[in-house]
Amino acid sequence: MRSISCRPRPTTRRQPPRPLPSACSSAGRALRPNLAACARNPSIASNPMVSPKHVCVIGAGVSGLAAAKAFATRGHRVTIVERSSDLGGVWEPVRSYPEVQTQSPKELYRYTDRAMPDAYPEWPSGPQVHAYLADYARSFGLDRMLRLDTEVAGMERRADGKPGWTLGLSDKNGTSKEDFDFVAVCTGQFNEPRELHCPGEDAFLAQGGQILHSSKYGDSALAKGHRVVVLGGSKSATDIAVNAVKSGAREVTIVMREPVWRIPYFIGGLVNFKRILYIRAQEEMFPGWGASPMARLAHRIAAPLVWANWRGLESLLKAQLKLGRCNMVPKERIEDGVNCSVPIATPGFYPMVADGRIKAVFSTFDHYDGDSIVMSGGERISADVAVLAIGYKLGVPFLPEAYRQKLVDADGQYRLYRLIANPDLPELGFVGFNSSFCTVLCADLAANWLVRYADGQLANQPTAQAMRDNIEMMLHFKRVERPAAGVYGGLCVAPYHYRHFDELMADIGAKNQKRGGLAGRFSPPDADAYAKFLASAPDYQATA
Repeated sequence: MRSISCRPRPTTRRQPPRPLPSACSSAGRALRPNLAACARNPSIASNPMVSPKHVCVIGAGVSGLAAAKAFATRGHRVTIVERSSDLGGVWEPVRSYPEVQTQSPKELYRYTDRAMPDAYPEWPSGPQVHAYLADYARSFGLDRMLRLDTEVAGMERRADGKPGWTLGLSDKNGTSKEDFDFVAVCTGQFNEPRELHCPGEDAFLAQGGQILHSSKYGDSALAKGHRVVVLGGSKSATDIAVNAVKSGAREVTIVMREPVWRIPYFIGGLVNFKRILYIRAQEEMFPGWGASPMARLAHRIAAPLVWANWRGLESLLKAQLKLGRCNMVPKERIEDGVNCSVPIATPGFYPMVADGRIKAVFSTFDHYDGDSIVMSGGERISADVAVLAIGYKLGVPFLPEAYRQKLVDADGQYRLYRLIANPDLPELGFVGFNSSFCTVLCADLAANWLVRYADGQLANQPTAQAMRDNIEMMLHFKRVERPAAGVYGGLCVAPYHYRHFDELMADIGAKNQKRGGLAGRFSPPDADAYAKFLASAPDYQATA
């Protein structure tokens, strides 16, 4: 749910790890035998133009691990700071709600250099994803770069005049300052839970009610025998509502602004949705940015067929999910809202709405009154537990205000070239801000792009002005041509996965950048294929 009611409320120095041996030296190979760079080319030449950097990676989730791996592979010294007590980000066990699983199939939710275990199901569970990430960190020596329970309290440009940043790091021993040559922000979009405070909540809590963010719904016992009200329209909201029913809740109500299109794991009960929504042919049905006059004309000519495609999909979803019976037919055309906020349909959700086990209310919270929550339209819902599945706050709170203004426009849109770097934020990059349905692959490719950008080794190394011009063009596209692309601060790749990947591969200089033929048009992204594309790019190694 992107907008909510009520009132939001603002929210001993450790020794750094010793420099790792060169990634492709004999010592480096012994320490990290599976590094992709060494595996594909044990004799990578050092580049005298690239000096080793001390890089700080902020965050040890999917994106942080990808960034740490990419920079270490090129010969840089990496420190990963993570404010939690474990790696994994949103997949850290204490942040996961019961029965959570990926929205994406496992072959799309993986790094280019490590597949998920064959024994994993098509949609792995939260504990399985965490185990995969922990194994990835161990296999590539990333766990030795970790400083857990360490938070970034602030950052500023280095006072010694050298390129880079001074970070204020806070841990159980206090706060210290440390210089870094480059900083990769990998906190992503699911870092800081959003808050919602409504009048009457103190009295609701005092009489025994509970109010918690969805990330804190970690025990199904919270629901047993209670009246549970879930606020939000995301997959986490429907997951928790279904879990509450299964856990023996007395009543379950889900509150959302309006019905949204949800995609079942198998469309029509037969076709894996990745075969329809993740393919290049479907992506080309959406008008893209920077289109030439001929491309725009071709899209107008094909418009009737494209329209028929979407109406057919809508009809199929209405019938399969029984949306009419549930009174949950969305008003918006499905193609107008395809972005990173399109949720997967939680198995069992619509049948439970249809038979009354879950009551769906289209409204917002207004205030609490005794043991009830009063909606903005006046409807009262009795509640013991209120679960706020309202998402997370976007932002980089530790970045100085002057730089935040360069990063984020007044309307919340991020100014990031390729959703990774800003020319006015030197020695700084972002991995995992290119949100998508292929989160891990997106982070992996972004990390490989960022290290080359930081080292000046992109085949298409952009000038600062070229980056600014591209940012302005993309912002116009998101604000005017396709407003759906502006969700999450414009940090959403979907539905343009292939277009985004093509740009990154071209910048990196991959000799092979895409698959051709029917497989290239009608297959979802292939992480193994992108591993080969990356291997075809120029290799280099930083040297002192």
